[in-house]
Amino acid sequence: MIEKFIDRVEISAQGGHGGAGAVSFHREKYVEYGGPDGGDGGKGGNIIIKADRRTAALGHIAPVRIFKAENGHPGGSRNCHGANGNDLIINVPAGTVIHTPEGSILADLNEDSGEYMCVRGGRGGKGNAHFATSRNQTPKFSQKGMEGDKADLILEIKLIADIGLVGLPNAGKSTLLSRLTKARPKIADYPFTTLTPHLGVLKLDISSQVIIADIPGIIEGAHRGAGLGIEFLRHIERTFFLFFCIDIMSEDPEKIYLMLRSELEQWSSRLAAKPFAVLITKTDSAPDSVNTVRACFPPGLQDKLFFISSSSGAGLEELKKVFYHVLELKTGQ
Repeated sequence: MIEKFIDRVEISAQGGHGGAGAVSFHREKYVEYGGPDGGDGGKGGNIIIKADRRTAALGHIAPVRIFKAENGHPGGSRNCHGANGNDLIINVPAGTVIHTPEGSILADLNEDSGEYMCVRGGRGGKGNAHFATSRNQTPKFSQKGMEGDKADLILEIKLIADIGLVGLPNAGKSTLLSRLTKARPKIADYPFTTLTPHLGVLKLDISSQVIIADIPGIIEGAHRGAGLGIEFLRHIERTFFLFFCIDIMSEDPEKIYLMLRSELEQWSSRLAAKPFAVLITKTDSAPDSVNTVRACFPPGLQDKLFFISSSSGAGLEELKKVFYHVLELKTGQ
């Protein structure tokens, strides 16, 4: 059974209720009239959303939907302060954007360990010891704790990567990712084997590395909901550089390239402005077709055209040099 990749959830968050203050009077042998000694209630817990690199999706959040932090504990006698409620930590993947149902962005957790306190717990009530006066030395009342904050939120993952691999299903993206990195996406000889985005890290040298995202296959009409692509087009917005991956055995490689660009442009004008290259894959299956495929593309694209075979390793070293160039571009921004 395939587990659905959940990259957007709506939740309700409520901070813990503050604990009630205590009504208590000092009781001790030989002390006939002890004064008020009711302690304060504890503060309610906060809810904190935290980016965690070990968390890959939002599937653990979707079934819950309503999150409530622990209430503060009531105060006790002898001026004992009630315990504060524990904070509730919600772990999400790095790259999660938190916004209101109206669309206002509250936080963008684009780094591991980044966090956002979405609601605060209520303040604890004061015990009756606070209310003793010269006129009322035995107050028989205390404060109730305050309610915690409430908020309806939308959490949405937008992957963060240096390089995004974009193409039709079975364009060789997953094989390339597995060849270059330790990522192990599903690879098979049928469409839509990649149902979720995959990230891999390629170390170029001791101090340089690139994060590569394998985006599920995009087909014509993806921006209107065709295939699986619309679910993940927004992830491409968080990649810096795009590689349009096209199988060398495709009937019309340039047409496929133009279709992919069109889908991205119709989804977001920002995608059209990203730096890119065209990657012709699986060259080992048709080595004599390299020049023919190259001739399909106009002169303006020739310097952006690269040929590789993930199976034989042909062209991969040259591709890594391009990755260095991508890092230089990104650093120079």
